Amino acid sequence: MAHLMFCLRRLPHLTREQFQDYWRNVHGPLVHSHAEALGLSAYVQSHSLPEGVQSRLAKERGSPPSFDGIAQLWWHERSMTPEQKDAARRANAVLLADERNFIDLAASPIFLVDDHEVLRAFIEERQP
Repeated sequence: MAHLMFCLRRLPHLTREQFQDYWRNVHGPLVHSHAEALGLSAYVQSHSLPEGVQSRLAKERGSPPSFDGIAQLWWHERSMTPEQKDAARRANAVLLADERNFIDLAASPIFLVDDHEVLRAFIEERQP
């Protein structure tokens, strides 16, 4: 099933702690309040660990700077009426306006993915 991945970088004036606090305690409840209009079945926030842990890992692998977090969203598979589509557009506009308060949108890739559960499938195949 396809779902949305949003790799988040904070606005430059925010600390990681400020960013994560706002995301968890302001934006998260806002998403929750619009979940029905959007047809969301799940919303997961993955907050990155402190910078020291990230820098060591990135240095070992030669990686670019880490994201401040990753948001993942899944939707119910359903047909939407024109009224439901309008409600979803309004909800998306509210969420985007709030995202501008804490996310550096130009530096935060957003994309749809198709999941392939390799390890789980492998483990299930190996069990007697």
